[in-house]
Amino acid sequence: MADLSEQIEAIEKEIRETPYHKGTEHHIGLLRARIARLKDKMLEVESRKSGGGAGYAVKKQGDATIVLVGPPSVGKSTLINQLTNANSKIAPYAFTTVSVIPGMMEYKNARIQILDVPGLIEGAEEGKGRGKEVLSVIRGCNLLLIITEPSKFDAFSRIAKVLEKNGIRINKEKPEIKIEKKLDGGIKIFSNIRQDLDKETIKSIIQEMGIKNAEVKIKQKIKVEDLIDSLSRNRVYLPAIFVTNKADLMQNMSYEKQEGSEENPILISAKEKMGLERLLEKIWEKLELINIYLVKSDAKPSNDNPMVVKRGISLLDVAYKISEEFAKNITAAIIWGNGAKFPGQKVSLETKVEEGMQIRFI
Repeated sequence: MADLSEQIEAIEKEIRETPYHKGTEHHIGLLRARIARLKDKMLEVESRKSGGGAGYAVKKQGDATIVLVGPPSVGKSTLINQLTNANSKIAPYAFTTVSVIPGMMEYKNARIQILDVPGLIEGAEEGKGRGKEVLSVIRGCNLLLIITEPSKFDAFSRIAKVLEKNGIRINKEKPEIKIEKKLDGGIKIFSNIRQDLDKETIKSIIQEMGIKNAEVKIKQKIKVEDLIDSLSRNRVYLPAIFVTNKADLMQNMSYEKQEGSEENPILISAKEKMGLERLLEKIWEKLELINIYLVKSDAKPSNDNPMVVKRGISLLDVAYKISEEFAKNITAAIIWGNGAKFPGQKVSLETKVEEGMQIRFI
């Protein structure tokens, strides 16, 4: 592991010392690809090792999992205690959370697991502040709440940088690049979009990442980073909400209409219970959860039997969530409410669910 880290550090130093322009773009692209390949190898080594210390073997429960990420002592423990029935130790000094504290929040019929992890600091990937374990927990979640306080406002950019460095992409879409490996034929590039990157650079980066034969279909304008991200095995794409806690210490603050971005974070005071409803609404929006209602064969349609699912899944996906055996024994569904052209419409199992849809499987 030390040898891999030293190799990465040496390449990063070379990149820093190399002026970036059109003439060096190809070389720097290959160096970045080499770093990504080495980091993939490091991740494989880590995954083969036994798990981290006590407190990190967190079983995912409920309909979704949220991780609270932030520097030490910005009120994450206070917030999780307000939102859930967890009992995370609260004290006015750093690193009071020495293991992952899970709590369960109930909101709009959903059971949402919230994990309070130790404060994320620079050098996390090297193990500082139990960073490797923290990053591992982050990778498995559905949503990040990146939290700071007014006196540590620069924490947003620092945390985003740490996450980016470790292959965690927040509020970004996965590049529209499809790579189909072949047995021979070399690297073939297909794209209807004029690219700033020349084909030789694209081919060289793909080869540097260990692929010798493939058809590559590029459906958007890409940068070197996009190509490397699509090739790397350690990239994770996660939605995130930026939150400023202890906003009661700021003057003339409104708790409404923040969008939760880095530039316009949601303002809350966990201690004073201010702004929490707006935060909950944003969490629901980012998780893309909806309520549907299952109707028994002998019952009238109603909202008595809610089920929380991901927006955009099919009725067949819903059936499989009930059980595999159940899914194999149905052929269609009757729906009412949102998504139905008329009450009691018979539809195929490929139909996408919508908020409030009432469903009877047949």
